[in-house]
This record gives sequence, structure tokens and C-alpha cells, in this order.
Amino acid sequence: MENILQFFFTYKEAIFIIALSIFLGIEVISNVPAVLHTPLMSGANAISGVIIIGGIIVVGHADLSRFSVSLVLGILALIFGTLNVVGGFAVTDRMLEMFKKKKK
Repeated sequence: MENILQFFFTYKEAIFIIALSIFLGIEVISNVPAVLHTPLMSGANAISGVIIIGGIIVVGHADLSRFSVSLVLGILALIFGTLNVVGGFAVTDRMLEMFKKKKK
């Protein structure tokens, strides 16, 4: 218990910033109009693209001759980042289809 209290005391500023950003993010996202969801989804896809690039860099610098944590984290970043980008673009494409006029 003392270690947990010491951790919170040492990193109280970082914990405060994280908690504040969580509440701020929830407030901002809950007030976004429906028209802006598609551009925000595209922005989130761009961030996931950066995660994919970071995963490629981590895997490229990992020691491939043995099992390492950096190799596993890099592969997980590649898998989850790719899933997020593909899924995000699929959702964005489906949302954009709703705005097209239907052919008779």
C-alpha cells in the first residue's frame, strides 16, 4: 500500500493531467455534431497510421535472433494499428455512402 501511495505522490501531476484529459475528451466527444463524425474518424485513422509507422520502426530495430518484448510490442502495434485503420476507413466509407443520393 505504501508503494502505491508513493507512486501517486511522485506522479501526481501526470495523474492529474491524464484524469483531466479524460474528462475533457469525454465532454468534447459527447458534444460533437453528427456532421463532424466522418472527419474525426479520418483524423483518428491518421493517428493510427502513425502507430503503424512506429510499429514498423520498432520491429525493424528489434533483435530478431531471439524473443524480445520490443518485437512483440512492435508486432502488436502493427496488427492493432492496421485493424484500426482498415475498420475506420470501412466505417467512414459506409457513413459517406449515407450522404449520396439514391438512384431510382
